[in-house]
Amino acid sequence: MFDASYDVVICGGGVAGAAAALASARRGRKTALIEKTVLSGGLATTGLIYIYLPLCDGNGTQVLFGIAEELLLASLKYGPGEVPDWRKGKNAEEAKRYRVIFSPASFTLAIDELLIDAGVDVWYDTLICASVVEGGRLAAVEVENKSGRGRMHAHCFVDATGDADVAHFAGLHCPTAENAMAIWVLEYAKGAQWRLEKSIESVSLHAGGGSIDKKEYPAGIDGATVTRFILDGRKKYLARLKEGYASGKHTRTSLFPLMLPSMAQFRTTRHIPAQYKLRDSEDWKHFDDSIGMTADWRKPGYVWEIPYRSMLPVGLKNLVAAGRCTAAEKDAWEVTRVIPSAALTGEAAGTAAAICAENGTSPDELPVAQIQEAMRRAGNKIHLEDVGLAPRK
Repeated sequence: MFDASYDVVICGGGVAGAAAALASARRGRKTALIEKTVLSGGLATTGLIYIYLPLCDGNGTQVLFGIAEELLLASLKYGPGEVPDWRKGKNAEEAKRYRVIFSPASFTLAIDELLIDAGVDVWYDTLICASVVEGGRLAAVEVENKSGRGRMHAHCFVDATGDADVAHFAGLHCPTAENAMAIWVLEYAKGAQWRLEKSIESVSLHAGGGSIDKKEYPAGIDGATVTRFILDGRKKYLARLKEGYASGKHTRTSLFPLMLPSMAQFRTTRHIPAQYKLRDSEDWKHFDDSIGMTADWRKPGYVWEIPYRSMLPVGLKNLVAAGRCTAAEKDAWEVTRVIPSAALTGEAAGTAAAICAENGTSPDELPVAQIQEAMRRAGNKIHLEDVGLAPRK
């Protein structure tokens, strides 16, 4: 019913997609961002995962910069939250590192503002339905919205869907992983000062914060699994409410949810079949084709370089991946799937796509030195040595 053409099309409007769109548009490329919901930010906002995890290693060394840092600061622009004094930390716990807790709605407004200021053409409430492949190259994606079904053409695409939907629709075999049940909710508890920190304490279903059930769920790549995952999470939260009422400590007016997540809070679903898969125990490893570094949010003192090859699908040109659908497994996937890492790979993917549109090439043909130079000019550090750290021999 309609056709649209761009230099770069970003598929998925989460943190990775937003970072990719900013990087592309700021290089002067005509850029579109497609998002199936009506909110930017993905799991960080629509999914209520409102902790921007650390940009530092827990020992006073910052390892993420560029758009990853810009978005962290933007998350506080229209809402509460403070950056802790992290520079003197040694083996610091997560809460004392360079990270923040933010208001999801405030973050959405800040991301929207950045996208508009950069000149990104944002397509909300638009679902990607199919990939159009011609001669081994991704030529277009088919989408549906209130205008009907249409095609969006581009010289280069970024798959930031979180589920590798574009690669999957193009016929690539995408590895999957299982998920633990998780449910984050914004909640009111009478007698507690309303703060985002308190909301996290309120939602905890076990000591330590984070409502996680170790029961394994299949990858969320089919409609039935997604629905079951959502309903099981709500059932778990409802049981917690009923326990509070039965105990006599609360009533329906003193403890109740303010907002439920409006997207499934899966951790790992599909990732692209890439030229290189980041694996366990590859922290502190030097990669010649690194596009930047990320910190392990679970434990201090662990830093990972991210190879560009983990963003490049095998068997399909004109596509580069960003966010949690870049290629990683097990421990490495836990590190690369979260907000700061998604922002980093998003910026790298958007930069690569923009350069490809400028030069008439495909991401797999692009010399990584061009991406590294552009990332450095944007304020990023590429290798461990750039921040005074030494790779493991």
